[in-house]
Amino acid sequence: MKTCRVVLHAIVSISIGLLWSMRLAAAREALPTRDVIAAESPGPEAQLPRWLWGEWTRDWIQRGKSRSSTVEVRYLQTPTYFADLRIPKARSMLAGAKSFADLTDPQLRLLASQNGLAGLTTLVGTVATWSDEIAFQPFDGTPDTSRLERRSPIAMHEVGLDGSFTESWRRVSAGSGNFLVVRVEHSGRLTRYLVVVGNHFVYVRNRSRDLPTASSLEALIEGTKATREQIVEYLDCEFSVGRIRGGSVPWEIRQSTLPWREGHRLEFVNLLSVRTDGVALVPTSVGADQWSIPVNTFAPSDIQALFTPDAAEN
Repeated sequence: MKTCRVVLHAIVSISIGLLWSMRLAAAREALPTRDVIAAESPGPEAQLPRWLWGEWTRDWIQRGKSRSSTVEVRYLQTPTYFADLRIPKARSMLAGAKSFADLTDPQLRLLASQNGLAGLTTLVGTVATWSDEIAFQPFDGTPDTSRLERRSPIAMHEVGLDGSFTESWRRVSAGSGNFLVVRVEHSGRLTRYLVVVGNHFVYVRNRSRDLPTASSLEALIEGTKATREQIVEYLDCEFSVGRIRGGSVPWEIRQSTLPWREGHRLEFVNLLSVRTDGVALVPTSVGADQWSIPVNTFAPSDIQALFTPDAAEN
């Protein structure tokens, strides 16, 4: 799934919009602009239907008469932004690696079969488009657009517009209405991205350079006759999924495109802190980066619990 702009017919109370504007204005007056993460409240035209919000997993994909479930998929959808991670189940054999240096050339090629996407979801009628701002696989020149068929309050099918595939999705959590998106840009390029839905998160760190257009990472490696060093550069893009509470550590990474990150705490949250007035999140260091929070439905007390050191207990 990938990113674009979203159109939805939803009605949001004018009083809520005014309250958000007042809080935002107060927050911006309290500190210099560069010290506050820009907060943007998505308008009603940008939001998706509520039944799509939450954490989803894919049970199977069918192409023609062949149905398979060889890839473990986690998809987090906020009212606007999304992120997902797709790890082949066969990749479990790499669990002992501590870095790219520990992997053989065939194991590096196994990492190339992973996928992850993050960006903004668009829905027009029943047709959804996921237009990615960061993707693990190279862009293949075609939009990621499908038709969504709601099967039950917690199930949907994603059907290719040409009928070539059907994917069965199941919602495992609605996120209790708690959503957060943090975006970090450098010189206009998105470099880091955090999506939180309830107790779960997807964190993304972009690779140093964008990939050229190709049908897949495998095709790119073959087409460029990439050296081992180049292959590592292609693969050095982190998509990590985890949970904030309930793991061995707070903000524990459960699965990642970089296997050695699994089981560790997400260090990115150390770059965020709650301002002393408890109203806004602020970066601990801004530098030349541009920070923004386009989505945040957590109450201030919940934000404090999530981002105050050692507060997110198991």
